[in-house]
Amino acid sequence: MGGVNQNMSHVSVVLLSSVGLFFGILLAFEIGRHMGVRWLPELKSDRTSSVLFDGAVYALLGLLIAFTFSGAASRFDHRRELVIEEANAIGTAYLRLNLLPVEAQPALRALFRQYLDARLDMIQKLPDIKASQAAIALASTLQGQIWPMAVKACQASGSVPASTLLLAALNEMFDIANLRTTTSLVMHPPTVIFGMLFGLALMCSVLVGYETEGALGRNWVNVVVFAAIIASTVFVILDIEYPRVGLIRIDTVDQVLVDLRKTME
Repeated sequence: MGGVNQNMSHVSVVLLSSVGLFFGILLAFEIGRHMGVRWLPELKSDRTSSVLFDGAVYALLGLLIAFTFSGAASRFDHRRELVIEEANAIGTAYLRLNLLPVEAQPALRALFRQYLDARLDMIQKLPDIKASQAAIALASTLQGQIWPMAVKACQASGSVPASTLLLAALNEMFDIANLRTTTSLVMHPPTVIFGMLFGLALMCSVLVGYETEGALGRNWVNVVVFAAIIASTVFVILDIEYPRVGLIRIDTVDQVLVDLRKTME
């Protein structure tokens, strides 16, 4: 229940931020319009430099939105790929346990099942960060148990090729797990990037209101559409950046880990 509440909390924060940006854009446009009514007639003699400046600011906003959206989408796809890669790595290492002596396999297979359960808990407990971190800690502990037990079993087998194949698979399994954990919990843009995005959107709204005072007056249809587009785009960027706790999620790809766990019974 706590995870659901935290999930709704994240969605609420993102939604409120986007709605706040929407109304902030409307307010910024109106401020810019009043500035245009007051100052624009006095500055009509020098409009070229102003137009060039405004165009540069608009272009900067467009680039910032494009790069932020592209980065979020790339990280979203990368997180899905890592889930599949980890499932493949765990499955390969589990199969290579067959290379060990028969008497050494049951204990390692039991640890593998516990390890995969912990990795599944890491994602299923989100957005409960404490519970997820506890699962990560358990998985790390199990890594520390699996490796020396596997090394000992390899030494007992006396087969160099078998030892090489199994230990290499284990090493890859642990590396991908660590990479996936870091990517899921740490790899996000600095908060200042989002702050700059919000600030630049408001600044552009002031400029739009200032420049279009004479042409559009109070044509709110254009303004509302502009604000809605910017706000909805920012909402998607913020939501896709946290695919474990938002509306746009990658939970469906976790089924590969669930299916792998079933094969270990």
